[in-house]
Amino acid sequence: MNRLWILLAGLALLAGCNVTDAQDASTTPSAAPSLPASGPGKAAVASSHRIATDAGLEVLAKGGNAFDAAIAVGATLAVIEPSSSGIGGGGFFLLHRASDGKDTFLDARETAPAASKGELWADAEGKLDRDKSINGPLSAGIPGEPAAYVWLAGKYGKLPLSESLAPAIRIAREGFPVYARFRASIERRKEVLQRWPASVALYMVDGEAPAEGATWKNPDLADTLERIASQGNDGFYKGEFAAKLVDAVRAAGGIWTLDDLAAYTVREREPIALDYRGWRIVTSPPPSSGGIALGEMFNILSGYNLAKRDRVHRIHLNIEAMRRAYRDRAEYLGDPDYVEMPVAELLSPLYAAGLRASIHPEKATPSDLLPGYIPPNESEHTTHYSIIDADGNMAAVTKTVNLTLGSGFVVAGTGFVLNNEMDDFALLPGQPNAFGLVGGDANAPKPGHRPLSSMTPSFVIGNDRVGVIGTPGGSRIITMVFEGILAFIDGELPEKVVANPRYHHQYLPDVVSAEPNAFTREETRALQAMGHIVNDAERTWGLMNMVSWDRKTNTLHAGSDPREEMSSGKVQ
Repeated sequence: MNRLWILLAGLALLAGCNVTDAQDASTTPSAAPSLPASGPGKAAVASSHRIATDAGLEVLAKGGNAFDAAIAVGATLAVIEPSSSGIGGGGFFLLHRASDGKDTFLDARETAPAASKGELWADAEGKLDRDKSINGPLSAGIPGEPAAYVWLAGKYGKLPLSESLAPAIRIAREGFPVYARFRASIERRKEVLQRWPASVALYMVDGEAPAEGATWKNPDLADTLERIASQGNDGFYKGEFAAKLVDAVRAAGGIWTLDDLAAYTVREREPIALDYRGWRIVTSPPPSSGGIALGEMFNILSGYNLAKRDRVHRIHLNIEAMRRAYRDRAEYLGDPDYVEMPVAELLSPLYAAGLRASIHPEKATPSDLLPGYIPPNESEHTTHYSIIDADGNMAAVTKTVNLTLGSGFVVAGTGFVLNNEMDDFALLPGQPNAFGLVGGDANAPKPGHRPLSSMTPSFVIGNDRVGVIGTPGGSRIITMVFEGILAFIDGELPEKVVANPRYHHQYLPDVVSAEPNAFTREETRALQAMGHIVNDAERTWGLMNMVSWDRKTNTLHAGSDPREEMSSGKVQ
């Protein structure tokens, strides 16, 4: 770890900076709450599209649990929302099993092919070739989503995989109405899709994006899902289908092999658990950077009595916590199967105390005064859904193909686009990727490694209330989840939490990004007077979905982000 940075934080603490703030910290929180074995007796699902939400509720009505519903929602989103996720991609699945209280994290992130080496993505001058890193099969990692569904059904579900996949298969065969975001995603990637006949055949009609309102069908994807339902992993990662994938990828310049596909496996990992003011937050471990960053931010805030501060000063402290967490988040983290990470140090309250001591209560800390690091600026084209079932099982799932429609490359007859997650690696150390990421060996594209991610599916557990939360949004995912958890702890319901205007700081650029109406004019002026640079009328971002259970009243709530008209949260 960067010992200089720890030393600087420690010296600030020893010097007594910000002593007043440190001394007015809240009292020691009570023991972190736990969840009961009995559930609410009904279910809640929130996702980015009402068809997917209904698919989850359909499977629950057939006797499935939250994990079966997670398969149904995810596979349906693969059909109707290919711009953001699909079986050519991967994701993270945070699960709570009510019967024994088990929390677990399924890492279905894509992996680097065995032939990966940085120079493959270099141009003639040795610099990163953006086109190679984001377009076509060379940009694609080995998909993890199919294996995740097989794992979920076999280890946690109640229904056969065929029943959990049935709604997605039916919708792929019968079709659904093209909606505005679906059409816009194809239009946005039109020039890339046109490079490959199979991509054109799948996504375009007479050379154009399909008309809004037209019925869209994908029988090839229905066949692929049926193959996975009947054969499990072997239906995707081995045999004739795997050979089809490998042959097409290699013919178009990719580096996949049959061994790469056969070697893929889901990793089941221990979630990160945080205690904050009497609440327990269960969240994502590496290769997500989200849980570590959340831990740093909440540890920093735990030293303040926020109730004594006005809104501007709370925002100031939140921004300064974000700034410090984002400085650390990508420098030290990588694939936990291969990289030794200082997780205990980063999550230490003593480390947070040193960071807190460097925060001036009335002034912004210029980012260039902190140890240098250029953070990532990741794709926002991801999806998240949240589920609580009648028994109290919970699933928070965030998954992606990276850019809109991933790599743009489709293998004929499969019905899905391949991801372009290789660009989430530091493909050439010291050189920024298409989104500004500069990294080193910890996140290099080594054989079998999984790229670092910001996806942060999380649970928030209090004495009387529990929330399941997550969102897409690239590098802004972590701050959105952070603000959402704070709002939920303050008593807001999911319907309000997901609709709140958002703000964000990620160390560099040294700017506070804010959605319209996130701050009043007076708040913006006050933050500027503290030294913050504020862009307070940026476009909206994210597509948060959250469900909650009030155990005192046995009431469920489902909130789906109003920024997308097709999003849907329902209680059944």
